Amino acid sequence: MASWMLLMACVAVNAATKKSNVSVLYVGGSSNYDRYTAKEMANNEADIAARMNAFDSFLRVYFKTVKTVRANEYTPDMSKGFDVTVMDGMPKPLRERELIKDAAGKTTGVKPAQYLPDDFDRPLLTIADIGEAIGRSLGVKNDWYCLCLDADAHHLVKNHPIFNGPWKTKLTFNSKPTPEDAYHYTYFYNEPLEDMTDMWTVQKKGYINNKGYRVGMVARPWGYTDSPDCEYISSGVCAKTIDAVAIGRHGNFFHWGFSASPADMTDEAKVVFANAIVYISKFAGQKPIARKYNERISTREYLKERKHYSSRAAWQERLKSEEEWSKQMLEEQAMAKAKQEKGEKLNEQEKQVLSYEPQPPMTFEAFLKRQQREVYDICGTDEKAYLRYYDDNKPYFYGGGSEMYHLEVDEDAKSLGIANNDKRLLDKAIALWENNQDVGKAKRILKRYTLCRFDTPQQWRKWYDRYQDKMFFTESGGWFFMIDSQDPTVPGNDYNVLKNDKPEPILPPLTGQTSHEQPVLLSAAFDATNSNVVIRIRIHPGYHIYGKVSDQDPYIPTSFDFNFSQGWEKDGEMLMPRYRKLNQTGTTIYEDEVIFRQKVKGTGSGTVKVTVGWQCCDDQVCLPPAEETFNLIMK
Repeated sequence: MASWMLLMACVAVNAATKKSNVSVLYVGGSSNYDRYTAKEMANNEADIAARMNAFDSFLRVYFKTVKTVRANEYTPDMSKGFDVTVMDGMPKPLRERELIKDAAGKTTGVKPAQYLPDDFDRPLLTIADIGEAIGRSLGVKNDWYCLCLDADAHHLVKNHPIFNGPWKTKLTFNSKPTPEDAYHYTYFYNEPLEDMTDMWTVQKKGYINNKGYRVGMVARPWGYTDSPDCEYISSGVCAKTIDAVAIGRHGNFFHWGFSASPADMTDEAKVVFANAIVYISKFAGQKPIARKYNERISTREYLKERKHYSSRAAWQERLKSEEEWSKQMLEEQAMAKAKQEKGEKLNEQEKQVLSYEPQPPMTFEAFLKRQQREVYDICGTDEKAYLRYYDDNKPYFYGGGSEMYHLEVDEDAKSLGIANNDKRLLDKAIALWENNQDVGKAKRILKRYTLCRFDTPQQWRKWYDRYQDKMFFTESGGWFFMIDSQDPTVPGNDYNVLKNDKPEPILPPLTGQTSHEQPVLLSAAFDATNSNVVIRIRIHPGYHIYGKVSDQDPYIPTSFDFNFSQGWEKDGEMLMPRYRKLNQTGTTIYEDEVIFRQKVKGTGSGTVKVTVGWQCCDDQVCLPPAEETFNLIMK
């Protein structure tokens, strides 16, 4: 009945709609429900078919040429025959996810599955989280910030073409409470958040008010528009920042982060969606220039978070949260004791809460040590010193490379007093080389901030003089100066040059791969360049190991024991990776892959025996505690 009514509505609209000559290939195969609900649905195939039919009927209202295929039938060559491909299902991969191995057969990394060729240049509109999966191997900025987008859009770029034609649009805004989660990130915003926000409803159903409904996806906003091949168009109600990208474009890839099919879109959104198809059709052949191969790369925006977590206000927020949690636990403990005194049987949670003991509040010093890590050694407990440190060094922070959410001061750029996103830095480096001054520094700067590998300063000068007017700097794309050009022969835009660079000896290789039988793999090495003992741990998907363990929980935290030869010792506290909160007791866990670094100091050759202990669990079971020992030579 619903499909028939949609068809009749489309027929009625069709009579007054001038169809576009833009040809459209719709690739379906997704459900209207989230992946877990869809798996449980006996009629999921019928739901997928209904969604495909809804798109097919809708598209034929606006476009003369429409073809609908299942994702498992799709090949990239099909897109060559159409002006735009609308991707609403996951096609077969051209290349499965694979491990990267060195000449000795040791695993050094992972390549994501690839669904489109590297040179794919056809206009593509992706729906919800399809864009992240399709674009990950290609470095498309439409990455997975959060699968938490609901039904309303806000902070639209109202003068953008998709809101203004070719079909006449109407945008009806309603003032609604600003999403509560946005207030968790106020340190990122330059202006205070208003209590109410103008909202434009995109779909009549959303996962918040319709349990099990398919969830939309927002991309990370930091660095999204730091290259001329990208544009932010709209945010939406989600659990992240107020500027998370719900609708945006990177090159020939258009991200429509909302999830609904036309059957559940508002009439206004249907028109905008059709306009978006026409708009992206104009970018045929315009591939992304900047590529975001590290989706968790830091940009300078991350400094705002670092500054926030150096403040007493952030520390007091932490104390308040812990105080509220302690109050709740004591209330539950009193109830459990009362129940016990009555002779009633306690459940496992009630038994655990009986042993709860309030912990002394975390000191400001302990908070800073945890949040600031190596910067604590510089600034100590001086709150203003952190602000000076981050502000004074802001022009010189560098976040490139493969590490996640990492920023460090580039001492080379700082020594020259030129910001590393100012092209004069390249000019200066070339001049140093030309004058045979600080040639090592010059080479490091040119290699770090460009995708060129010229052999002589004369070649560098010729390149710089020719392209400097078209240069832009992208942090999300790797902290490189690149050239605003679609010409594939222009030097400076080819990420393939990185494949020939010798990697710095920072991460020890991991041998083998994780599995349910062996969910944890470890390796360790001595990084002589940075005087670090580096411990790398990879954890199988769905499993975790423990960081800090609350007294209320029975788990075993990850531990490190160092036994040094004479003349060597630790130099400061271990640099710990990011963790995730497990529960409300304060227990934290590590997932996926984590790196621990212990700075050491000593003279001459030395050895260290490193013993790592851990306990690995998934959501159902915990494995017995385990440990592994490494004997490293330091020199």
